[in-house]
Amino acid sequence: MKDVVVIGAGKIGGAIALMLAETGDYNVVVTDRDQAQINKLDKHPAISGKVVDITDIGALVVMLRGKFAVLSAAPFNLTGKVAEAALEASVHYLDLTEDVATTKKVEELSEGADVAFIPQCGLAPGFISIVANDLAKRFDTLDSVRMRVGALPQYPSNALNYNLTWSTDGLINEYIEPCEAIVEGKFITVPAMEEREEFSLDGVTYEAFNTSGGLGTLAKTLEGRVRTMNYRTIRYPGHQAIIKALLNDFNLKNRRDVLKDLFENALPATMQDVVVIFVTVCGWKEGRYMQETYANKVYSSVVAGKTMSAIQITTAAGITTVLDLLADGKLPQKGFVRQEEVALADFLNNRFGQVYDPEAMRLKKAV
Repeated sequence: MKDVVVIGAGKIGGAIALMLAETGDYNVVVTDRDQAQINKLDKHPAISGKVVDITDIGALVVMLRGKFAVLSAAPFNLTGKVAEAALEASVHYLDLTEDVATTKKVEELSEGADVAFIPQCGLAPGFISIVANDLAKRFDTLDSVRMRVGALPQYPSNALNYNLTWSTDGLINEYIEPCEAIVEGKFITVPAMEEREEFSLDGVTYEAFNTSGGLGTLAKTLEGRVRTMNYRTIRYPGHQAIIKALLNDFNLKNRRDVLKDLFENALPATMQDVVVIFVTVCGWKEGRYMQETYANKVYSSVVAGKTMSAIQITTAAGITTVLDLLADGKLPQKGFVRQEEVALADFLNNRFGQVYDPEAMRLKKAV
């Protein structure tokens, strides 16, 4: 059994711990600075909790020494501290951050490291990059890569057509921070909440618009090889217009604490959600201009014996799958590892990654 530490005892951290513990292959210590959060963890012989303030790097290093890996499900603004501790303790590091600045810091820390640093192991960035890179490799010459993801309520019932399904801080960050893109072959930044589009999938109409962080490292990987590349978040129509009014007309982009309070006291959370994944790649194959598309929906379901939301499932499965592949020697064992280095076939064949396969989940339910 491998000993791992999960940072953060929230909904995602708890899901990660339970999924790992249920395999019988991992002993999991979950840390949080709030004992009340630790008390909410699922009871399992392979899960233990410990109060640690991760801003105290010395204390965190002591906890990490001798472990196989640390998985950060901490808020994006604290994740860099975990990476620093992982380097000092010489343990493999994985995180879920969508924050561009944090990922750059992790890459800098990884230079010359004797352990692996693997950021952005969630849904977007994360699985979305693995899918897009797999599609891109099928072309002789690339033209465009368009990545779309949304974590949505199955039953929207307010003007925003939205319920809180994951970190409020992370949501606000991606709505405000600049977005990376490739336009006419050049790597640039574009403003969040802009370039709205509409599309339909399975008879449902969605809107999508720029948000920060979803491209991960893939834009740098494909720079010089693709004309257009962008990432946009999926919502039900009407959401973007209201959010833009809050951010700009009410100036809440400069008052994040107020915006967070509004979201958390006006938008109910829900376990009845759906994750929509839509990736389209265009380019040339054997002289013909062609398109390949990956479209998928993941719903809330029972995983590891517990009902989990779709965003819990997809995010936790992202990082647990990468951990498994690292443990199996299918990923580099040291230095900076990009999500696009993960083979899609390896991911989907993994015991955790199978939750992204609708057919596998359907058969599991039938049994």
